[in-house]
This record gives sequence, structure tokens and C-alpha cells, in this order.
Amino acid sequence: MPGVSYAFQPMLSTRTGRLLALEALARPEHGTVHDVLRDAARADRLVEVDAALAAGAVRAATTAEVPLHVNVLAKTATRPDELLDPLLPALRATGRQPADVTVEVTPPFGGLSRDALLDGLKALRQQGFRVAFDGAGDGDLPLSIVADALPDMVKLDAYLLAGVPDNPAVVALIEALGHLASRTGIRLAAVGVESEDQLAVLSRLGVPVAQGNLMAAAQHGTPAYVTPEVTRLDGLPVGPGGPLVADLVHPAVTLPESATSEEVRQVFVDSPEVSGVVLIDSGGRPRWTLSRNRFLLAVTGPYGHALHASRPAARHADAPRTIRADASSIQLLEAAGETEGSRAGDDVVVVDPVGRCAGIVRLTEVMRGVAEAKVEQAVALNPLTRLPGTGEVTRELDRRIERAEMFVVSWLDVDRFKTVNDTKGFAAGDDLIRALGRALSDLAARLAGTRVAHVGGDDFLVVTDVDEVGTLATEVVDRAWRVDDTTVTVSLASLVCAVGSVGSHRDASRLLAPLKQRAKAVPRSSWVLGRPGSDRVDVLRGRDHAVGA
Repeated sequence: MPGVSYAFQPMLSTRTGRLLALEALARPEHGTVHDVLRDAARADRLVEVDAALAAGAVRAATTAEVPLHVNVLAKTATRPDELLDPLLPALRATGRQPADVTVEVTPPFGGLSRDALLDGLKALRQQGFRVAFDGAGDGDLPLSIVADALPDMVKLDAYLLAGVPDNPAVVALIEALGHLASRTGIRLAAVGVESEDQLAVLSRLGVPVAQGNLMAAAQHGTPAYVTPEVTRLDGLPVGPGGPLVADLVHPAVTLPESATSEEVRQVFVDSPEVSGVVLIDSGGRPRWTLSRNRFLLAVTGPYGHALHASRPAARHADAPRTIRADASSIQLLEAAGETEGSRAGDDVVVVDPVGRCAGIVRLTEVMRGVAEAKVEQAVALNPLTRLPGTGEVTRELDRRIERAEMFVVSWLDVDRFKTVNDTKGFAAGDDLIRALGRALSDLAARLAGTRVAHVGGDDFLVVTDVDEVGTLATEVVDRAWRVDDTTVTVSLASLVCAVGSVGSHRDASRLLAPLKQRAKAVPRSSWVLGRPGSDRVDVLRGRDHAVGA
């Protein structure tokens, strides 16, 4: 569109910093895009100009390998024919597929026909486009429209995000939208991320996508964003199964399931880096996959083109191997290991909760990611007890808080441990710590809801289900610990956290500290228990219950 250029802002994974997509933002030579649209509305050309801006965004995006987001007004989405007239030729001119483009529908929504909007979104999806709603939390986007349309993505407005992390009501609202997203397959994205605290909260709340000046500002030209320098979070959850599949997903190259062999061949010829093509149905669900090497072997040769060019590519395809994005890498490798023969190294299609294609994962990267995760976990283990550090338990605490679960977090240490080292020697002290570590490891192996960390020295951190904390006390407090002929006592402080009583692992740590001091003041081996918001502390072991009397 004359007089308009485009800037592009990356949309990144809150877990890994991986580039997921670019959003095209119109930049008029004079004024703002809102001025352009206001003038167009006065001239009764609003939809025409808005559609031209979207088409111009597609033509300006030179990096075809990265999925693209373009913005249109909700009113324009109610008239899909007028939007598609310039948009589809722009796609053909740039070699993009509709599945690589997400149409972001922006406010205002007021005064529009609900049926016309839903019909317009349906028409866009039938062409293969993905659909997102922008401005959630500060515009006039009705939640009922979200429920009816089930868009691929909902973007949280920057004004809403400004309340993170200090406004608990805003955090609770984002958490509620996260529950909606997890139940429906909608992806949440946050706009306007300006601080690492915001990014940390978004990651904890399960918002998978973010954009903002913290990561990268919008810039003209797209090639620099293929491998951006972005802020990454340390200490993000990596379970025993390695990184999640979602951490390693790549955009899929997709074609309609009716695509011909010639159309697929042309994709492979034009893009040597593409290892496979996914054939999808009208709902975006994977129907077939085509491996580059096997497909080209089948359709090339003296008569291959004549025999196969105009025929359906699905004749040479395989049923897709799929996996959910929230699966672990180990689960993926286990599933892939069941495949033998020529397909063993094929890409695996990642699907969302409702079965739509969300990308692909390459098994070589998965194996490398699992290996790196295992190395990181090994480095994090305490060399004396082979138990993980505090990160393992603090991440577990935040996960339980996010899932609105009740739990108990406990601190265990040895009374007067320095005296043990000074009088019995450091080797005897090490033996005692190893014995405690073994007891806690055995406990975690038996109890499904127990996680253990070795903070350092004689300090251990344990999170358990409520019905497991009694077993913890029995195993470590009611046991006679000895170094040579001397009885050693321990102190256990437990904080019972009801749903909503703590906001993060930091809150739990702060409330646990005075309980630890109270336990240390109780004679002999002790166990004290407290609750957030209450001054009451129950002394459950100590005095007459002391071990080694």
C-alpha cells in the first residue's frame, strides 16, 4: 500500500526464547495506522483499506520460513470475500501457504453481527488461515465470542499485562484464562512484556507466547529475526523426561490433503532445507506426511513426472506420527523407538489438544535436547547425596500453586552439625549427610507426591502431599541417628499450604523460615507444623517424643 511500510516484532516462547512467529505492524509515512483507518472510515473505504494493509504485510515479509501474523479489524473479518481478494494473491506472490499466516482480529467488536463474524472466521479457516483474537483484557472482545469461535490464539492486551506481577487480581485473571486455554486448545500470548518479572510470571502461569520490548522491539526488515538474541529465563521446568516437545517444535510445511505430487515436488525443489510436508484437512488436522527422500525417489526418474505429477501426493504418503505438545521428550523418543525401518528418523507432527497440526519436531534435536537436559540435571546434583538442588523443589512448589493444589513444604536439618564435624571429623559428618540423603531418596521413590532437594551442608528441602508428611516425620525424626557412639538430633519444620494461601515458592520460603527457628528451639529431635496466615504452631515431635532420650 503506497506510503506504508512494515515493521516486524517477534513472538517468542516464554519457556525457551525460541522464535515462533513475526507480527507485521503497519507504519504509515505520516501519522499512525489508526489515522489511516480513521480516514478510510470517513471515506467509507474502511474494509478495503484494512484488507490492503493486511495484503501489504504479507508482501513485505521476506522471511517465508517464519510464520506470520497480520492484523485486521473485526469488521473486516465479517466480510471475508473483500479480505481474501487482495490477501490470497499476496500469498501466491510470496510463496506462502495460508496455514503459515495467522489473521489477528482486533477490536472494536461492538455493533457487529455475531453470526457474520463467526461466518467470516469460518471462511478464513476454510482457506487454511489460522485465527487469533487481539486485545483481550482491555477491549470489547466478548468472552462468548471466544467460546463460540475457539480461535487458535488469544492475545492479552499490554494494558492488562502492566498489572503483572504486582496486581494479584490481574495475575488471577491471566491464570483463569490459562485454564480456559488448556481446556480448549487455545494458545495464550502476552503483548507488551517489559520486565523479566513479567516474563517469569507468564511462564509460571502457562502463557506460552510473549512479545514485547524485553525480547525485541519491532524493526523494519525480517531476516534479522531468524536467529534473534533474546532474553531467556534460567531455571524453567525441565522434568525427568527432558524438555517438553513444545520446547523443540518447528513450524510445519503444510499443504491441503488434496495437493498433487507436482505441488509437493515444487516445495522440496524450492526449499532444500525442508525435510517433510504435512498434508492437512480443512480443520488443520494432519492426514498424511511425506518424507523428502522417499517422496523424491518415488516421483523422479525417466517417467516419474509423467506418471505422478498430476496425481494426489497422498498416494506416496504415510499416516502421520503425532504427539501432543505437552508430552516429554522421553515420551516422544519412546514412541518413535517403536517405529522401525525407513520411517524411524521421520519428523513427528505435533498436535494441539484438539488434534490440529501445531508444527513438527526433528528427532535429532530431541535426542540432543534430552542429552543436554540430562547433563544439566547431573551438574545440578549435590555430589555428596546425588540429590538435586533447591530448583527442583521450588519449581514443583510453583507448579502445585499454579494447579491450585494443597501441599506441605518442609525444611530438615541436623542440630549442631558443626559440632559433629568438629568433634567427629568431616568424614563422619559426610557419612551422616549421605545417610539422611539415602533415607529421603528412598522416601521420594515410595511416595508419588514427594520431592526432595539438598540445599547444601546439612539442610534439606522436601515437598509432599498432605497425607505423606507424617511418613516423612516417621522416617527422619523418629529415627535414631548416630555418629559413632553419639546420638544426633534433627529438626523438621513443615508449612501446610492450603489452596491460595501462598502465591509462589518465595512466599512459602519466607513463611517457613520462622518455623525452622521454632523447631531448632525444641529440645531433641523435633517436628513443628504451621500454616500461612496463622500464628499457631503445633509441636508434634520433641519433649516427651524426643529420640535418643
